[in-house]
Amino acid sequence: MADTPDAFDLVVIGGGPGGYVAAIRAAQLGLKTACVERRDTLGGTCLNVGCIPSKALLHSSELYAQTKSDLAPHGIKASGVAIDVGAMQKHKDKVVVDLTKGIEFLFKKNKVTWLKGKGAVSAPGSVTVSPDKGKPETYGAKNILIATGSDVARLPGVEIDEKKIVSSTGALALKKVPKHLVVVGGGVIGLEMASVWGRLGAKITVIEFLDTILPTMDAEVGKSMQKILGTQGMDFKLGTKVMAAKSTSKGVTLTVSPAKGGDQEDINCDVVLVAIGRVPYTHGLGLKEAGVEMDDRGRIKTTGNFATNVAGIYAIGDVIDGPMLAHKAEDEGMAAAEIIAGQTAHVNYDAIPGVVYTAPEAASVGRSEEELKAASVAYTTGKFPFMANSRARANGTSDGFVKILADAKTDRVLGVHIVGEDAGTLIAELVLAMEFGASAEDIARTCHAHPSLNEAVKEAAMAVAGRAIHA
Repeated sequence: MADTPDAFDLVVIGGGPGGYVAAIRAAQLGLKTACVERRDTLGGTCLNVGCIPSKALLHSSELYAQTKSDLAPHGIKASGVAIDVGAMQKHKDKVVVDLTKGIEFLFKKNKVTWLKGKGAVSAPGSVTVSPDKGKPETYGAKNILIATGSDVARLPGVEIDEKKIVSSTGALALKKVPKHLVVVGGGVIGLEMASVWGRLGAKITVIEFLDTILPTMDAEVGKSMQKILGTQGMDFKLGTKVMAAKSTSKGVTLTVSPAKGGDQEDINCDVVLVAIGRVPYTHGLGLKEAGVEMDDRGRIKTTGNFATNVAGIYAIGDVIDGPMLAHKAEDEGMAAAEIIAGQTAHVNYDAIPGVVYTAPEAASVGRSEEELKAASVAYTTGKFPFMANSRARANGTSDGFVKILADAKTDRVLGVHIVGEDAGTLIAELVLAMEFGASAEDIARTCHAHPSLNEAVKEAAMAVAGRAIHA
């Protein structure tokens, strides 16, 4: 690599949660850093068309549902409650704009150069940036970090037009509430979008190929969430596969059949959301030409320090193995920057939480019961229902439970699974406990404020030893 004014110590390709965090951390450590992003705004899928806008719509729709139906038991009477989808979308868009501008400010504050355009590895130690307008420019890079994230997984025979047949991107931008929304995929994205539009009045049908929703989480979480969401009006067709989707003048006709074989049936609806997962975005990056090894799922192969087989090229986030989560990418981005700067860093993949932001929420960290059984690990279970938690009863949000799985011999916490109000916040305590190798007894002997939802965590930890007080 030539030592020119256009040479950088690190060029990050991708300005999402992993990429922009890596760029800022590298700059903090004294590296001359650039970040390549082809969007007009920073933040990647998560901030622009993913995590953040979906949470804005989830919160707005939950406020509407609460005001319309859930306040009477608290002595609050409301009438004439109506929804303004345009105003809701405007609020969501403002949140996104404000936060993307915030990242741009952080780049300027930390002296990170934003190279606007599509980035590709032109050779080891060299990155070419192709803007929408103008000629491509090539920059020298002592180190290159691939952080391009992921793209929507496509379903054979179903063409996404982002109008009637939409991905999560289109589902975030609907201009009116569909009368009937069919969601293909019973995972996190599908259930969150189903919650948004279901609360606003849409009939919801969730189609899942497997026999359970949330198949990557503990089976008890999936069963509990299906029951609770069912009472909210969601209809589930499990063990079902989609054969075809045809747009009509009135909407979409979806052809489905049992996953194990059987007669087909047609489902007519207004909008179909395809939410079957995401795939790593690694095409068009010059990786194959540079000799970077990939696996059979299109992910970049890396070592424990995020390095690829090509010296000076690293990768993090959705393009490598592991859960496709923004916070996982952020942690990897910080760790990779520190390693590139000559420091020591690591990511504890046993302590990465996953959250479903429905109402109630579902959150997990560590191993599920199914994983422990498959690995022949002896474990003890402690479970406590929110029905027996005083704060949950006072709030009128007593659905769900806390379940702690601990090693049968050492009592070390191996996994935690929560269904309930604010589960995504409650799980943080357990993530920290696992990060420090805590036992269930450590949690049980830690004083928790009363009355709080967190007391359910303490009681579940006590239940591991068979000594829960309130259940």
